[in-house]
Amino acid sequence: MTVLVLTALPGELDGARAPDGVRVVYTGVGKINTAIATAEALREAAPRLVVNYGTVGRIDAALNGLVEISHVVQRDMMAMPLAPRGVTPLSEDDHILASGFGTVVCGTGDSFVTAADPWLAENNVGVVDMELFAIARACARYGVPWRAFKFITDGADEAAADHWSANVANGEALFWDVLRRQILG
Repeated sequence: MTVLVLTALPGELDGARAPDGVRVVYTGVGKINTAIATAEALREAAPRLVVNYGTVGRIDAALNGLVEISHVVQRDMMAMPLAPRGVTPLSEDDHILASGFGTVVCGTGDSFVTAADPWLAENNVGVVDMELFAIARACARYGVPWRAFKFITDGADEAAADHWSANVANGEALFWDVLRRQILG
């Protein structure tokens, strides 16, 4: 197997639609579930590439549809005064992880964003999710390259939960098309 696709929930992506050579693993929601599932999948599958697909809330109003993530940060790592927000204290690991592709910064945290957060805009975070940082950190630890494609379902505002529920499955066809064209070629 060459490509491992990680996504949180079956409602986001139907693994039965995966092309040959692609394995889909459902991580569950949040950084802890995702870190465990990613580490297990990396050890078991030994992929040449990990691709994360998932849904996100939009912080940057100019973004729509399916976007590729260039960098990911932890929006909920708040251990001040031991370290600035977004930085794990007493750790030498990078606090910004880069895929080498895309243009959008994702902020990962264990909360569903439903209100404005000035820190996100100040740090050029365009979208928010609950899993990508854990995937990128595990990939860095195991030396496996990663890419991430996120479908924008909502505006990360007071209506986010309703909009996410209505749109959670709408990016699947776009993702499979991009995977086939850009990655599997």
